[in-house]
Amino acid sequence: MRSALLILIISTVTVCAQSGRQKATPTPTPKTMIGPSAGNLPPAHTSPTPSPTPKVDPDDIIKVTSNLVPIPVSVDDPSGRAVANLKLSDFELKVDGKPIDIDDMFRSEAPIRLAMLFDNSSSVLVARDFERAAAVRFFKKVVRPDRDLAALFSVADTTRLEQPLTQDVASLTRAIDAFPEPGGATALLDGIIRAADYLRLAEGRRVIVIVSDGEDTYSEESTTLEMVVHALQVANCQVFVMKTKDFENYKLTGVRGGNANIRALTAERRMIEITQQTGGAVYSPIDESEMNAAFADISAELSQQYVLSYYPESDAEHRGEFRSITVTIKGKPDLSVRTRKGYYVPKR
Repeated sequence: MRSALLILIISTVTVCAQSGRQKATPTPTPKTMIGPSAGNLPPAHTSPTPSPTPKVDPDDIIKVTSNLVPIPVSVDDPSGRAVANLKLSDFELKVDGKPIDIDDMFRSEAPIRLAMLFDNSSSVLVARDFERAAAVRFFKKVVRPDRDLAALFSVADTTRLEQPLTQDVASLTRAIDAFPEPGGATALLDGIIRAADYLRLAEGRRVIVIVSDGEDTYSEESTTLEMVVHALQVANCQVFVMKTKDFENYKLTGVRGGNANIRALTAERRMIEITQQTGGAVYSPIDESEMNAAFADISAELSQQYVLSYYPESDAEHRGEFRSITVTIKGKPDLSVRTRKGYYVPKR
């Protein structure tokens, strides 16, 4: 089901929002908006009665220091089933084409820090109730109360943090139920950067799930696809996309696919670029059954991942430069491997 990019830093098409227009006043919001430089992680929110501190084995936490490079890896056999019995010695890692020793391998038990970006703009109107219900089921399945944290953002002409990181699924559910009616334009690219910035200091596997048609009509004109991918790579975020365009077209026409206009094709290419670059995947369900299956597939992948890590020997003279990554399974070319395409050497 999953569709699996070296960052096209130089040659890729940069994608900007529509130009030549003047922004209208953003849709009013009583809640605090996460700013572009929100690098400091807000405290995890809990329900009014303080929740107990999650009991997490310190050995299970991925300590993302300035030098450690975490590499989430998904491995499937030729039939698409996850391969879950591999050892550290089975993996081969190359950085810029050179074999590198892997320092450690975490299993899927490592805690997840997840942010869901939920498109609540006027471009997403059909089947909204079901999409919200599917998101609730996803949180219930993914968030393990003893170790994981999840946050919820809404995206329209502004990006709002509806629920800070929490282990309380009930708080996430209430936040989804409290969404206003969809309205306004879509500043999706800006929202992705803000979500990456929000997760940047969190310890654990950093995951962003986007529920959107992928179209962007309101991000800053200076915001490009290159900038989005860079922010995700710097923050070590893996991205999955639940693309709702086909779902909504099917609801309206009864036909899979629908109108392949330029804006929709641009949005699709953009989402594929982002997920391939970060080791995630795009899902394009057309009905309730496929949407449920797609959310279940993301949940299953997160529960079956390997996370490789290594410490670069010395990159002091190359701060801020990009390093390409390839991962293969020794002696098993028939296995499919999906992972991030690279990382940036920390500037400090």
